Amino acid sequence: MKQAVEIAAAVRSGQTSAMAVLEQCLAGLAAEGGRLVAVTRILADRARSEAAAVDAAIAAGHEAGPLAGVPYGVKDLFDVCGLPTTAGSSLYADAPPAQSDAEAICRLRAAGAVLVATLNMDEFAYGFATINARHGTTRNPHAPDRLAGGSSGGSAAVVAAGLLPFSLGSDTNGSIRVPASLTGIYGIKPSHGALPMGGVFPFADSFDDIGPFAVSVADMRSIWDVLAERQAAQDDPIRIARLGGRFRDNVDPDQIAAMDAIAPDAPLIELPDIARARSAAFLITAAEGGRLHREALTRDAMAFDPATRDRLIAGALLPDALYDAAQAFRTEYRQRIADIMADYDVLLAPATPCPAPLIADPQILIDGAPSPARADLGIHSQPISFTGLPSLSVPLRRPGRLPLGLQLIGREGGEATLFRFATLLEDKGLTGITWPAGAYQGDA
Repeated sequence: MKQAVEIAAAVRSGQTSAMAVLEQCLAGLAAEGGRLVAVTRILADRARSEAAAVDAAIAAGHEAGPLAGVPYGVKDLFDVCGLPTTAGSSLYADAPPAQSDAEAICRLRAAGAVLVATLNMDEFAYGFATINARHGTTRNPHAPDRLAGGSSGGSAAVVAAGLLPFSLGSDTNGSIRVPASLTGIYGIKPSHGALPMGGVFPFADSFDDIGPFAVSVADMRSIWDVLAERQAAQDDPIRIARLGGRFRDNVDPDQIAAMDAIAPDAPLIELPDIARARSAAFLITAAEGGRLHREALTRDAMAFDPATRDRLIAGALLPDALYDAAQAFRTEYRQRIADIMADYDVLLAPATPCPAPLIADPQILIDGAPSPARADLGIHSQPISFTGLPSLSVPLRRPGRLPLGLQLIGREGGEATLFRFATLLEDKGLTGITWPAGAYQGDA
């Protein structure tokens, strides 16, 4: 699969057609998608209609858009007109169909992109593993016996496997950055509220963000420009720091080596109260998720995935005073982090504590003890979500080894700087996608 920017250029120039790109994409999904357990619905009829519209616009001499003819998929919590929005749950399989597309899908369609599929996720986005009771567990394209990460695992897996050039996911506590790291692609959690959330099934409103997965920084920047409706551009010097303390614990040696090689002279700093920030993030997430689903739990708790149900019930029972105290701490904490970020533009940190764990034994080591991957793969991403800062997961160059990523954490509104720094790393060969064995080799 070519990069999104390459596909769009070829379609706009007439070198190929949007319909030809789409048919190759559909063939790849039919041939390879099943083994990944990543796709929940193929939207072939809709996609053909959108591709035909792109080709008709080009034939008429009209502007087809910066993503002309580029196929993509969305996590199964975006509204798609005419379909129920299930958020990965059997509970909403027969819900009334969405009356319109999510705002992000509308912006992508206006830019010429072609929606092809909805993609697997943890039920209600509550997890870091994409273990779904209804659709199954999404598999990592680099090692099918391992997790792809979550909760946007389906969105990451199809891109990493070469089946789609980009996709959309959502990130509450790391649900884009974790699967991006484990499957070896790029994924961004933007500054909180920077991208449109209209028509996206919520999990925890005060944390939820959407963002794209892509195979290159150029693609990421192009998609960002469409979704954010502004161009990412900045030329100031980049001030870098490496995160120490808890961010140097529970990491792979390659991550530390990479951070030290990228910025050997950058200061090593610690963010304050990281454990407390993560605990508060857990509490706020649980409380907001529990409140959102309280009525449905009361009505039919047994319809929920058991692993999701128990945590949502616990969240619904949290006292309001505890939730309010966590939010007050969050307000104070964000100001403390903003004061630190006044001196830096990019913080380097690990994205996940380890490569992808086995599906048969979904555990990881945290402080030397086994811990469930579904809860703790976000140990390094969750505290960053708590701050609301943007974070771009970039894949380390690790040919022949399981993928692993770093987080590039920026100042609020600093996505342009993250893209520019990621481009420097990519150009130096320090980061970038390594295709898995068996990646789809279609011409699209």
